[in-house]
Amino acid sequence: MLNLIGVAIAFAVIIVLIHKRLNFGISLIIGSIVVGIFSLQKVEPIEIPMAMIEASFYSFDTNKINTQTIELALLMLGIYVLAKTMQETGAIKKLVKSLRTIFSQGGTLALIPAVYGLMPVPGGALLSAPMIDEEGNKYHLTKDQKNFLNVWFRHIWFPIYPVSLAMILICSTEFSNINIYSLVLVNIPAFITSIIIGMVMLKKIVAHSTEKTATSEKDYTGIVYLLPPTVPLLFYAILQQLGISQIQSFLIGVFFSIILLYYLTKTQRTTYISIIKKSLSWRLPLAIFGIMIFRKMFELSDASTVITNVIGMLPLPAVFMIVMIPLLLGTLTGYNLGAIALSYPLVEPFFHFVEINIVGLTSIIFISSLVGYLVSPIHLCNVLSSEYFKTDVTRMYKMFIPSAFILLLINTSIMMIL
Repeated sequence: MLNLIGVAIAFAVIIVLIHKRLNFGISLIIGSIVVGIFSLQKVEPIEIPMAMIEASFYSFDTNKINTQTIELALLMLGIYVLAKTMQETGAIKKLVKSLRTIFSQGGTLALIPAVYGLMPVPGGALLSAPMIDEEGNKYHLTKDQKNFLNVWFRHIWFPIYPVSLAMILICSTEFSNINIYSLVLVNIPAFITSIIIGMVMLKKIVAHSTEKTATSEKDYTGIVYLLPPTVPLLFYAILQQLGISQIQSFLIGVFFSIILLYYLTKTQRTTYISIIKKSLSWRLPLAIFGIMIFRKMFELSDASTVITNVIGMLPLPAVFMIVMIPLLLGTLTGYNLGAIALSYPLVEPFFHFVEINIVGLTSIIFISSLVGYLVSPIHLCNVLSSEYFKTDVTRMYKMFIPSAFILLLINTSIMMIL
């Protein structure tokens, strides 16, 4: 039982450190050490640093270097660099301008954040906020309405976007170990539900506006910038057939996209290299190492066995726990990737008590953590978007919370039926 207490204390420490704005990866590593200390009744002290090393780069069982965590960290960094280069080179603005000529009568209020959402960079809602502000003024929207549309449609792709950090992580061999497109397929109803909810809210918001936007000059040249964020999907489909791993396939695709973007934008070479250098950050790679170390330490503590033993004493259905734990952690951490990393090992012991296949269970965890992340007051997109619009996250909760929980309810119900 002491190991379970250690896990509970570790979670509390992690959440406090995240709220104190300490790097997520460092917070997880500190939490991992707490778990290890409380597990000393079951493990030898030397096993704690060994577990941390094994989670990072070396397998003591095979006496070989294990590059999976390193590859995943590099992939996260590559996605971030691609996102920043698309922003800094003006590729996203050109793409939005071209797509704006296709949509009218408020459609751009959904389109703009959705396009930016193709690049899952932390706090990316701030990138689309200025354009939503300008476009929203044409329809006399309030700042809270602009805020809601900006955040909701930015995350519209998350259920089916395989080049997202959270989806790559939860489908990896260290977690559910399923094909990423299996999760994409079962998440299609959630994706469609998100669109329907968003469009219903958009129609309701702009319904009282009689403003007609002027027809802009048609310019489709920016459509080409859809290629960089979608090319990695093509690489994944092809390279998987050649026996290359899921993470390596995406990593190669993202690297190619960064090169492709250079030629598409025709940016001066020194300028482009400078943009890439400025985009390099140790924070995301460190977060990946923290996630893997914490998961390994959780396994070492054998706390999952204790959780399994107490399930029979809980008055709540197992599926309720599988939904609520990721939801709660998503809300508390404001980080979808982190919520999945923290919640998956906690809910895994509950899998044996429900008649849902692993793909359905993965979908429930993914969407539950996503919903908690969406409504979290410390979700970086909420914080930055609200700051731009000079409002508060809670002011849009009357639109946000019902929308998010309808999505959660529908997805869970479908996974239980399938």
